[in-house]
Amino acid sequence: MKHQITVTVNGREHRLDVESQRTLLDVVRDDLKLFGAREACGMSLCGACTVLVDGMPISSCCYLAVRANGKSIITIEGLGTPEQLHPVQQAFIERGGFQCSYCTPGMILMTVCLLQENPHPTVDEIKEYLSGNLCRCSAYDDIIQSVLAAAR
Repeated sequence: MKHQITVTVNGREHRLDVESQRTLLDVVRDDLKLFGAREACGMSLCGACTVLVDGMPISSCCYLAVRANGKSIITIEGLGTPEQLHPVQQAFIERGGFQCSYCTPGMILMTVCLLQENPHPTVDEIKEYLSGNLCRCSAYDDIIQSVLAAAR
């Protein structure tokens, strides 16, 4: 069964026909051609597919696209521009908070949410907040340093 939904992704409104079982990740990647969010686990466990829905981080691999009807979605592509990076993106680049970068979009979006809630987190608070985001390369020390730099 198909449903017509309207979503605003990175500031642009889209009207889409989606099948009931399609995930938001499928729609973002396959229909809208935004490839920053990635599927790794397919079970909401790793954070690679994180996007912001109405400002809240969600695992788009398990979030049905029909649930996004009428909502505002931000992907990593909508956070900053190549000419004007978001401060968190800039901090991750400057502090090397990535290796293969598979997890980086999710880490950055989670960091944005963390810093909105808690502008000056401790290392333990960062670890706790980002605990649902896994890094294949184990670049956690550099990720934490990136978050601390962004908080400054």
